[in-house]
Amino acid sequence: MTERERKDLGLLYLPGDEELAKEQIQRLDMLFEYNSLKPSQQKQKQALLKRMFASIGENCYIETPFHANLGGMNVRFGRHIYANFGLTLVDDAEITVGNDVKFGPNVIVCTAAHPVLPELREKEYQYNLPVKIGNCVWVGAGAIILPGVTIGDNSVIGAGSVVTKDIPAGVVAYGNPCRVARKINENDRKYYYKDREIDIK
Repeated sequence: MTERERKDLGLLYLPGDEELAKEQIQRLDMLFEYNSLKPSQQKQKQALLKRMFASIGENCYIETPFHANLGGMNVRFGRHIYANFGLTLVDDAEITVGNDVKFGPNVIVCTAAHPVLPELREKEYQYNLPVKIGNCVWVGAGAIILPGVTIGDNSVIGAGSVVTKDIPAGVVAYGNPCRVARKINENDRKYYYKDREIDIK
């Protein structure tokens, strides 16, 4: 079995494999090109994202700098996604993001991990677990989402959270480790922040 086959099956593998490393360099060259484009070069940026990502919907905007282990090769974005400065996608396995998702500055989404046993780390083994983020999720600034996590539709992940386990749909969750604080409720239909009332229809 090749290292790529082991990687794709979620088994322990060697990421320094010559074939995998060559592909990664090609992908990182595209990422470098994306980060080098001016903010005014939106058409070029959008065209490049479509080449970089496994799939990406319309009206997605990723501020630079943007970081990704494989330049987005294993990333699937839906429509209307905004990522603020410093998004890091450790995309060794698939990262799937729904529609209408917002990422605050310096969010990290990780799929790669290393075994606890020191002898395996010494040999540079790694494994990957996919991450799924549902529709209309807001991930606050500086949050870290760890391998294998799923976040349900409409949920909010508070700034600075470390998400180690799945988060259900329709909740506000925060902390280290990230925990559900409450459900999104009728009060959220009246107030957008503390006692500030929503004044738009």
